[in-house]
Amino acid sequence: MAPALGAAGNVHALPPRGQMGKSNEQGNMMTNPALPATRAAQSAARNNLPPEDGQDELDVRRGFIATFPDAEIRDSNGELVWGLSDYAFLGVEEAPDSVHPSLWRHARLNMAHGLFKVTERIYQIRGFDLSNMTIIEGDTGLIIIDPLTCSETAAAGLKLYLKHRPRKPVEAVIYSHSHIDHFGGVKGVIDESDVESGKVCVIAPAGFMEHAISENVLAGPAMTRRLQFQFGNTLDRNACCQIDSGLGKNVPRGTVTLIAPTRLIEDEVERHTISGVEIVFQLTPESEAPAEMHFFFPKLRALNLAENATRTLHNLCPLRGSQVRNAKLWSHYLNVALERYAREADVAFAQHHWPTWGTERISGYLRQQRDLYKYIHDQTVRLMNHGCTAIEIAETLRLPESLDKQWHARGYYGTLSHNVKAVYQHYLSWYDGNPSNLHALPPEAAGRKYVEYMGGAEELLERAQADFAKGEYRWVAQVMNHLVFSDPSNSEARELGAAALEQMGYQAESATWRNAFLLGARELRIGARGREVKVSRGADVVRAMTEEMFFDYLAVRINGEKADGLFVRLNWNIEDTARRYVLNLENCALTVRSGSEEGTHVTIHMTRAVLEEILTRKTDLATAVAERKIRIEGDEKKFQAFLGTLDAFRPMFNVIEP
Repeated sequence: MAPALGAAGNVHALPPRGQMGKSNEQGNMMTNPALPATRAAQSAARNNLPPEDGQDELDVRRGFIATFPDAEIRDSNGELVWGLSDYAFLGVEEAPDSVHPSLWRHARLNMAHGLFKVTERIYQIRGFDLSNMTIIEGDTGLIIIDPLTCSETAAAGLKLYLKHRPRKPVEAVIYSHSHIDHFGGVKGVIDESDVESGKVCVIAPAGFMEHAISENVLAGPAMTRRLQFQFGNTLDRNACCQIDSGLGKNVPRGTVTLIAPTRLIEDEVERHTISGVEIVFQLTPESEAPAEMHFFFPKLRALNLAENATRTLHNLCPLRGSQVRNAKLWSHYLNVALERYAREADVAFAQHHWPTWGTERISGYLRQQRDLYKYIHDQTVRLMNHGCTAIEIAETLRLPESLDKQWHARGYYGTLSHNVKAVYQHYLSWYDGNPSNLHALPPEAAGRKYVEYMGGAEELLERAQADFAKGEYRWVAQVMNHLVFSDPSNSEARELGAAALEQMGYQAESATWRNAFLLGARELRIGARGREVKVSRGADVVRAMTEEMFFDYLAVRINGEKADGLFVRLNWNIEDTARRYVLNLENCALTVRSGSEEGTHVTIHMTRAVLEEILTRKTDLATAVAERKIRIEGDEKKFQAFLGTLDAFRPMFNVIEP
């Protein structure tokens, strides 16, 4: 097999000491080829893959109607929002040595794009976004489930559908759950005025708005930075860099929108008829999302499993971070769907990947997906109760062959390893029970001590080079991490650590692990600011934020050291909505309650529009005060002191160095 090509199309061995971390004349970061240990790992992986029966190839293309070249979608300014031409290298069937053969197969399947017929009256747009958009033909109009991540991709998908199917108006939009790639494109398929007039209804599971808005607000800056490692969206697209995200190719770069639901599904099971289509809604809270639901279409004999059963082992806690998901409940909901609906279904489909056809195949698929999450939960808890730590369980637990030999149960997005750790965290927190880990030194201090104990940087590098040559990449990445945190200017440590992470990325079956390892390698070589990603909040999402959410976000920006000894009490009035709040900064903590109070130090007057300008980062509190968009009564020095306690978060903070 030919060696893999790097980002600039170059192949080279690990550079000699003193010549590491170099760029080529075009300024692109050079990448290493797959080395012997990685080639051996890929060969072993290839020999242990499930049998190939060609069924996925058939299913991924079944029902194809039409698409357009490379699924290229541009915004109103001509800027590229989505396209697959950068992934043309996936046209080769045999995996290069720089990609796990199972992940290569999955990435190729995820290249299918266009309009597909699922069954009578049900169609899907796939490959135009990270997620799928489902279109159901009602008697008088269309029902759309999950209008993708941004309005541009959703509009392009609907346009393609209308080009090939009878034109009908959209009468309803259903959000299957509270993640942005399942609602952000809503204004690409409906107008808010039609919702306000009652012409179009928007349906969502109970708790949708709270979770859709709040999940990424308080920890938003940290999640956004970590998401880069999960999706690899700042990496080049080639066989040595980003090839997939597990759920789909990547995330689009369009306009995120939101229209609030007009109807919530609140009971465990609800039955509704929309445009002549009967839908049974099954709530599945605390599964893949805190607010989520399945759909069964009795007359159409079709079962939609949202994102709880896709063509991958999913995440119990994604690498970007989130509240840990409940594996036991997840399995339970799939079992309910299996028992209630699978026997009456001819097709099962989801909001990622491709469907499964045939009642018997659906039942088998659902049993395996159900047991996948239950096995991980039960075996982790069993070993946990034997005294094993999360790391020990993750290192030793393996799926039974009956699950391991199913393509859809393999870890392209989640992994057995980090899902085990999520279950452990769900029950026992981060602490492994060993007191030596209860108050361990932070990375920089520990790094200096490790390097000292190992005989200094030169000795450590020599030993690590020898271990690298033996293919011990996990260990080399670990010890180089200590050396980099001890001395981030040590270029040899950075390159050796990068080279180890790179080989780990090549060997990873999980797209998210691959992306994380390879972005870590790139940032060790050229730094975190090589390709800064613009961070923005969609205006619709901001408008849906409550003032309470804003004040919660304000509270986590309070720098405790700067606030020490400061006492400020404010009345905060949102004039155009007549909402009143009392903010109390005392003991370095900001607390908020509704209402107003006599004798406060300061009263703030502002409009909701100004608040939204602050939330969308068009301005900030200090600038708004200077421009008199915010009116202050009382002790302005106190308010300025309050502003002085607020931290500004740096989107591209360091991750793999101090």
